[in-house]
Amino acid sequence: MCRHLAYLGAPVDLATLLCDAPHSLLRQSFAPSDMRGGGTVNADGFGAGWYEPDGGTPRRYRSAAPMWTDTSFADLAPTVRSGAVLAAVRSATPGMPVVETACAPFRFDRWLFSHNGFVRGWPDSVAALAGRLPVTDLLTLDAPTDSALLAALVADRMRTGLDAAASVAAVATEVSAAAPQSRLNLLLTDGRTITATTAYHALSVRRDDGGVLVASEPTDGKPGWQPVADRHLLTASTSAVDIRPLPVTAAEEP
Repeated sequence: MCRHLAYLGAPVDLATLLCDAPHSLLRQSFAPSDMRGGGTVNADGFGAGWYEPDGGTPRRYRSAAPMWTDTSFADLAPTVRSGAVLAAVRSATPGMPVVETACAPFRFDRWLFSHNGFVRGWPDSVAALAGRLPVTDLLTLDAPTDSALLAALVADRMRTGLDAAASVAAVATEVSAAAPQSRLNLLLTDGRTITATTAYHALSVRRDDGGVLVASEPTDGKPGWQPVADRHLLTASTSAVDIRPLPVTAAEEP
């Protein structure tokens, strides 16, 4: 499984946010503490996306190399400062390509998206959901992976007028119904808010010093980390965090 995080708050450089903490995303790439569902390391690429002060389209750095081997990112990270970041390290589901474009964050309009988990029964289980997308969306997926499809499904929901939380919750619920027991920790930001789900994997949130950090695993031992219960939807900003249950589908009931 992958690891991901999103941050909103005072501008910080990427090295401080992603590399320097005792259990940073960099460390989680080679020594994660909670790889339920398979895998031992997150060595199949990584990515970081960030927003500049004037807003607009977020910037990204993605690589198919393990995060700990990428010397170019090590040089870049201390020079980039942002108050809004989404980043992830990847452990590819067997059979899916290990390429740069398969790494989160995925981007559409002003949004960045990541998925920690896998879709069970891929691709047959979600073929009907994929078939509802415009053909151009399918032809322009970043990669033929479950995570890229989930990003497209969220983007399509938002085009219908649903807000971020409703779109992410709807996709998590629909995919859970079509592919029960899928691991669907979804993460979405526009640089002002964070939306996330938990579905059979861990997530924690910490809000302090005017900022909020949402992460698959706490990045340090500081107080204030709050685990997010399974099958929940989180929405967060620098001023508030809201956590509520996701709808339970018939396919997911005990």
